[in-house]
Amino acid sequence: MNRISKSLILLSMIPFMATSCTTNTESSETSSTSIHKKTQEIRDITASELVSEMKIGWNLGNTLESTIGKNNEIPEKYEKGWGNAITTIDTIKGIKDSGFNVLRVPVSWGEHLSDDGNYTIDEEWLDRVNEVVDYGIDCGMYVILNTHHEEWFFPDAEHLEQNKEQFVKLWTQIGNRFEGYSEKLIFEGLNEPRKRGTSVEWNGGDKEGQDIVNQMNALFVQTIRGLGGNNPKRHLMIPTYAASSTSNAIYAMKVPENDDKLIVSIHAYIPYNFALASKEHGVAQWSLDDENCTREIDTLMVTLKDAFIDKGTPVIIGEMGAVNRDNIEDRAQWSEYYIRKAKEVGIPCLWWDNGAYMGGGELFGLYSRNSNRWIFRDVLEGLMKGLE
Repeated sequence: MNRISKSLILLSMIPFMATSCTTNTESSETSSTSIHKKTQEIRDITASELVSEMKIGWNLGNTLESTIGKNNEIPEKYEKGWGNAITTIDTIKGIKDSGFNVLRVPVSWGEHLSDDGNYTIDEEWLDRVNEVVDYGIDCGMYVILNTHHEEWFFPDAEHLEQNKEQFVKLWTQIGNRFEGYSEKLIFEGLNEPRKRGTSVEWNGGDKEGQDIVNQMNALFVQTIRGLGGNNPKRHLMIPTYAASSTSNAIYAMKVPENDDKLIVSIHAYIPYNFALASKEHGVAQWSLDDENCTREIDTLMVTLKDAFIDKGTPVIIGEMGAVNRDNIEDRAQWSEYYIRKAKEVGIPCLWWDNGAYMGGGELFGLYSRNSNRWIFRDVLEGLMKGLE
């Protein structure tokens, strides 16, 4: 998501204690910064084969993607900048042990780049991102690493050349750092690329914006494929304009040809009035027996199957969720239905957990990172039932 939830008041917590996950002990070499740069085999499999191994995922939201100003502070300041705790291996273990096998790590890079035109990533920041990625990898999870809240990016002709230069330099550094990682690490080029602050920001975009997002997706693939290590075989996620689930954005997307390791990235908080709308404009009720509640989910899955999956390109819904409106039963029922319909067409879904549980703002939090406990176990159980 590109909206910040500011209220982080905790409800009484339902206990859930993490057990353990298997540490990946494949060969690695320690860099001068004590970050393990892994050297692993990468399977030469298609994106469809890879995605078929994914069950369900969880976003480490409002954490490494915080934007608090370029002030050269230590990584901890950014990681805690939007109210969440420092990420620990125990948190990731708790997520893995609850049934999730995909971890998405949203990261903002813009405030950590040099101002000399080389866009060099701050080494301390890159090390911390590497450490959090390793939490997921060492727990045997698939990890999706992206660029998030990159305010320098704007998909129009005026900004295109500068965008391309910075984009290539950024992803070249990320790709080189993680070149030895296996297929368990997936790169996601852009998060919700859109014309911010305009009338076409969230409606699927205009032709210019859609075309430039297509160009940037192609450039992303070209850049990573040109790097060393395992990058020629790495699986890559590419979004529609704004990662939009609207039909105009979906059918305007052009997936680069002759590459069987590409995955389309979609975000879908639907139906909007139930899942995402503000408290003043949203509704708390959702019913399995009401076509007005289920129709949008059903339609989206059919559309994604027609536009991408039937043509050989798999899809991941990288962000989904329903905000807390003191409607735990409705959210649990919605979660089960959403996951079941997505599973029917082979789409893994990743819950957007921003660590916010009650109060104002967008309340997508399910798991307490302070105590490693599930707060809304009914929603968790709904998500897992949808996989059955």
